Amino acid sequence: FADPAELVFAARATASFPGAFPPFTVRELDRVLKRKHRNWPTRDAFLAHALPRHAAHGTAEDAVLIDGSVLANAPFAQAIGALRNRPSRREVDRRFVYIDPKPGHRSIRLNKEGQQEDAPTGENAPLPGFFRTIFGALSDIPREQPIRDNLDLIDRHSARIRRMRRIFDALRPGIEAEVQGAIGKMLFLDRPTPARLSAWRAKAQQRAASAAGFAYPAYGHLKLSGIVESLCALLFRLSGEDSAMMREAYRQAIWAEVRQSGADQLSDNGGSGSAPVAFFRAHDLSFRIRRLRFLARRLAETLELEAEADDPAVLAMHDALYGALALYAECEESDFHGDDVARAAKNVPGDAAAALEAVARARGLKARDEAADLMLAEGFAALPKAGRRTMLLAYLGFPFTDIATLPLLQGDTLDEYDPVKVDRISPEDCGAIRSGGGQATLKGIEFNNFGAFFSRVYRENDYLWGRLHGIERLLDIVNSSAPAASRLPPDTLRDYRRAAFLAILDEEESRLPHVADLIASLREEIG
Repeated sequence: FADPAELVFAARATASFPGAFPPFTVRELDRVLKRKHRNWPTRDAFLAHALPRHAAHGTAEDAVLIDGSVLANAPFAQAIGALRNRPSRREVDRRFVYIDPKPGHRSIRLNKEGQQEDAPTGENAPLPGFFRTIFGALSDIPREQPIRDNLDLIDRHSARIRRMRRIFDALRPGIEAEVQGAIGKMLFLDRPTPARLSAWRAKAQQRAASAAGFAYPAYGHLKLSGIVESLCALLFRLSGEDSAMMREAYRQAIWAEVRQSGADQLSDNGGSGSAPVAFFRAHDLSFRIRRLRFLARRLAETLELEAEADDPAVLAMHDALYGALALYAECEESDFHGDDVARAAKNVPGDAAAALEAVARARGLKARDEAADLMLAEGFAALPKAGRRTMLLAYLGFPFTDIATLPLLQGDTLDEYDPVKVDRISPEDCGAIRSGGGQATLKGIEFNNFGAFFSRVYRENDYLWGRLHGIERLLDIVNSSAPAASRLPPDTLRDYRRAAFLAILDEEESRLPHVADLIASLREEIG
């Protein structure tokens, strides 16, 4: 659990909106703790995590913190980016749920481009007040940015998923037939061992490349480009450099080394030359992760649907898959690469080969392959014969699938298989208790949205309405996620809402003494 001092740190920092509370520093918290004779044993570790750059330079106490919403009040981009690291493995109802207490009502008067709007002019124009003066000083900080672009991005993301699912479903029968013909007659396919898995995998890769013919070099170069660009980004980040000129210098140096080593000499027989094969074996982390995620998806679509929830064989296969995936996913973590790689990264323009070797040595993909083969062989062996064959064909046939689909994805991956829906939690969407939206329920929107800063009554009012509006929308969202035929009828949903509303009022009545009249009124409105 977090130390209470750390919670105070977070609360005080996020309350530091200009004009309401002064900026926050660690020194302020240190003074309060000293005055109260309160120890903070995890202080250094917390500051190293919360303020890593300042802590590294010994200046954490001097960092000035303000409310993050000053710079990003609608962090959709970060949430969308998080999807890449949280892919689903089965059909899910994926939602972005965002809270907007005052849609269409801006707290700082900025135009669409994020610039300050012209002040009123003329004989009767009001003089700038306290808040407007402060906001004028902050006119270049877009506290509230339009979210339409973010919503459009989610829509495009969902459309792409739907399109790729249609293409993939159309390709699957042909791919599976090719896999069955190429791999289905392998000897001992029903008795996997780590050594056999490795040999079968190499044979399947070669068969897939041969079957692809002249299309293979395009696939190989696309895959190579993705690997090299990923290595460029990694080594540049570890170097500590930040200029665009140095970034390009890193790219040029690494690409020059790749070409000099012959790793880009991919032929139509699958790049059987030692240089491309050696490079992929040392650096192709993405392919390994794609293969295991594909296999996890296949497990969810077949055996997990057909088996009992606690089937030990399916659970063993599941654990083996995700255990193997963890071996490779670890290499993608930001703090995985140690000091040796960081030192080599600083000298990429002078010795790119040493830097690439340092990355390969740190990741140790060959050893990880051996450990993953052991896990997977045990998982395959635990399955019944039919299920084992299904999963083995999916695993060994993945090169066929990857060659067919990676170019369609333009080098990206289809980790997310389900479109994303968007739901808003806002007073404007809630009318089960009282219609009229925020104007009829909220008090804090007064005084240019600073009303609740100056009134405990206003804060209690808005807090209570926030809980009521939140549960109303959450019930709506959960109900909408069920198949149409299984959704609650309106009368039943209304009963659930009423029970939830009354439970909230019962829980909060003793905690909110300043809005007793509101609670009594709400009980009458709810009925």
